[in-house]
Order: sequence, then structure tokens, then C-alpha cells
Amino acid sequence: MRIPPCYRVLTLLLSSIVFGGVLGAQGPVGVFATHTEVGRARGSASYDPQRQTYLVAGSGQNMWGSRDDFHFVWKRISGNFILSTRARFIGAGVEEHRKIGWTIRPSLDPGSAHVTAALHGNGLMSLQFRRQTGGITEEAKSPDSLPDADAIIQLERRDGDYFMSAAQFGDTLVTQGLTNVSLPDTVYVGVFVCAHNDTVTERATFSNVRITTPAKRDFVPYRDYIGSNLEMLDVATGNATIVHQYSGSFQAPNWTRDGKALIYVQEGRLYRFDLSSGSAAAINTGFATRNNNDHVLSFDGRLMGISHHAVEDSGASIIYTVPALGGTPTRVTAKGPSYLHGWSPDGRWLVYTGQRSAELDVYKIPVAGGGGDEIRLTTAPGLDDGPEFTPDGAYIYFNSSRSGRMQIWRMRPDGTAQEQVTNDGLNNWFPHISPDGKWIAYLAFPPDVAPDDHPFYKHVLLRLMPVGGGGGPARVIAYLYGGQGTINVPSWSPDGTRLAFVSNSVMR
Repeated sequence: MRIPPCYRVLTLLLSSIVFGGVLGAQGPVGVFATHTEVGRARGSASYDPQRQTYLVAGSGQNMWGSRDDFHFVWKRISGNFILSTRARFIGAGVEEHRKIGWTIRPSLDPGSAHVTAALHGNGLMSLQFRRQTGGITEEAKSPDSLPDADAIIQLERRDGDYFMSAAQFGDTLVTQGLTNVSLPDTVYVGVFVCAHNDTVTERATFSNVRITTPAKRDFVPYRDYIGSNLEMLDVATGNATIVHQYSGSFQAPNWTRDGKALIYVQEGRLYRFDLSSGSAAAINTGFATRNNNDHVLSFDGRLMGISHHAVEDSGASIIYTVPALGGTPTRVTAKGPSYLHGWSPDGRWLVYTGQRSAELDVYKIPVAGGGGDEIRLTTAPGLDDGPEFTPDGAYIYFNSSRSGRMQIWRMRPDGTAQEQVTNDGLNNWFPHISPDGKWIAYLAFPPDVAPDDHPFYKHVLLRLMPVGGGGGPARVIAYLYGGQGTINVPSWSPDGTRLAFVSNSVMR
């Protein structure tokens, strides 16, 4: 059908309004509103929805001095935010100072003020900034160089201050701050490519792209919650994709033994998330509707252990078992608080953290329970938590603060031969053993978190190391905003190729 000229003019006008009057702006690309050229640049952008990755191409003479030329994939946001991606140049390139990364700008003018986290083609990582429109670009160089590597690039705005964090994928982040640049509350944010040569077009990929709105500084834990992302991590490649989102809080995904679903807790109820349909349904747990995030499936997948805050026990957490598809709970522990974490491979024992008097220690109890005797496995001063059996039943791994920081430990199932597995400057929690028994995935909190605390809404790491600590150091496999509820329970897929976890953000 032929469109009358007046309608064509109206369509162009509406497009100009929708995309802020930006010449050359395109339609939405993934989580971004659009993409366009800034200054004298050419480029393109595409999005792979299955892998949730971006391919961006751009020319441009430079991003320096008093003006910038680059291809920009952007959206407008306000307030505090955390920008994170895993970025990589494609090909050898022409100029050593070609650039990719994140930029924050009040306008799309080439001479706009900005704060930018830029990875250069020669591996230089720099925090570049222009204080005012038309001003001269300044920079603070990172002490780390990231040549020929997948780079983790984060850029955060926190109450008017800016922080760049960067690392080669697998390493811990190095952070530097910027406190004296003033940008308006609402800004353009996004990823970019600049060729540093206006006769050349360079390309880059951006995966694990996250634009996170953190919790407010005055939020009250266990009263105030922000949104939840259910993420699936390919352990071999490090690529993570979001498969489900909710504006409130869900926590602790636990993989079913058939690999078809995940079980998580949401506001006291257990839910089964079907991976093929992408839909979630509540699991019938009878009277147990005040569950915390400590739930575990038996190795044969038939039963589920849950930790329910029982009214008759003054709200203390009590452990029960229930059929995996739902049913009437059977009480196991006589005392509380008791927080479930592991099931023995032979199906006979549950291991958990119990608070008795002022001490939190690891206990085990026969699954038959019935208020039967529990067996205390740890007695050292300090918090012992997160116990989990290895698939062969030879060891129980757990985390303990007995040596100062929270670190990963292991012991025999009878509590003997307790030994420390990790020893670093981070606080390491919740060891989860791969189905083949060869790897441990665990959650690492930064040093400024108290060793005996695993709070919500922090910059945290998922790390991977060989079982027993031999065969190489731990490496980072995911950089995220989360913490409590991220990976409290066994989260490996049955085939050992993927991990499920929860990250957090206020949903815009």
C-alpha cells in the first residue's frame, strides 16, 4: 500500500521524537534503546537474543581532546547504576589505541562532558573523562594491562562518584574512583566502539551485559527487597544469560535431577521453574509456607528437604522433608534454628547448620528424623555453615570463619580430618561440588564484608576451583551484584556444564 506523503512526514517526525531527535538512530538493540553515530563515525550494532550478546562495529578518528567520534549503543537512565560487560575486540586491528567500553554522557554531542571506561587495543585500560562540554579529555590509567583478552569492564555511578573496575576474565577486579566530575542525573549510558582511524571500521563483542540499579543505601535487610534475575551460566565459556526476572525477591535456584527445571524460594513459597516453557508454578508444601532459601533435593531427586520457620517453634527454622513434586512435610529436626544445606549420596543423612546456644555449627541427622538425635560435626569457635557432601560421599565441604576470614573447609562425614581449602583475602561461602566431583563453585564476598555475614546486594564473585585445592588456583567465572540468595544451595546442572544463580537489580 502506498503511504501518502503527509503520513510519511508524520512518521519521520514521530521517529525523531521517540529517538530524541538523534540523526541516524536505529531501533532497540537488546536492553538498549537504540544505536547511533556520535561525531564523524560510522557503525552498526546487532543483538543475538539466544546468547544475549552484542556485535558492535564503529569507525571514528578518536575519543580524546575536545571531541569524540564513535559508534554508540545506548539508553537513557537516571540515579545510581552499575554497568558491566565482558568485552573483546574482533581481529588484530589497525591502531593500537582503538577503544571499546562503556561511556556515560549527558548528550550525544561530540564534545559532551563524559565519564568513560575505555579498553585500548594495546591492552591499556583507562578511566577517561571530560569535565565540561568542549573541555579537554583527562584520564586515569589502570595499573593492569589487558592485552588480547576478554576484559571485564564495569563502570559505576554511586551518589555522584564514578568507579571503574576491570580485569582479564577469570581474575579479580581492580577498581579506581573519580570523585570530582559532575554530570546531570539523567544521562546516556552504553557500549561503544571507536577505531581511532576514520578510514577503518573495527568490531567488538559485548557479552554478559548488565545495567544494574542497586539497592538504596538506607534499605533494611529482610524488609526491603529489589528485583531478581535468574541466570544460567555456561561454565566452559563464562557466558551467562537471564532466563527469568521478577520485580521482587526470589532466591537460591536448585537444579532438578532430570535437568528440566529449577526450584527456588519466593516470599516463603517454593517454586518450580520449567526451563522449556519459561514458566514458574508454586510447589505444594502444605503448612510449610514460611520457607527460607535453604532447600536441597535428594540425590535420586525424589525428595526435597526444606527449612521452614515454624510458628510452634517461635518462628525458628526447622528442617522437613517433602516429596519433590509436593506433598505433606515430615519433620526431621527437633531443634531450631536449623538451616539445611546438604543430602548424603546414599540418601541416609542430612547436613545442616544449627544454632545451639550462641554457636553455629555443622550437624548431621538421619533423614528418617522424627526428632531423632543430631550429631555435631564441628566445634571450633566461629561460624561454620554451608555443608555439602561430595557426590562420592567421601567428604563434606563447608565454610568457616575460624581462621579469621570466611574460607572453604572440608572434613570426613564423621567430622574428622578437618582442613582448610581456600586461603585468600576474600570471604568465601557456600561450596557446591560438580556432579563429577572434580570442581567446586562458591560465592566470594569482598574483604569489607564481615566474615560471618553474607548480606544482600553487594558486588560478589562466583569462583571455580579444583576439588581439594590442587590442580590450579581459583578463577572467577561470574562478576555480579547479589549475595544472599545468589547461590546458597546446590546449583550445578546434572551434566555439570551449567550453574544457575540469582543476581539483583531494581527493575526499571
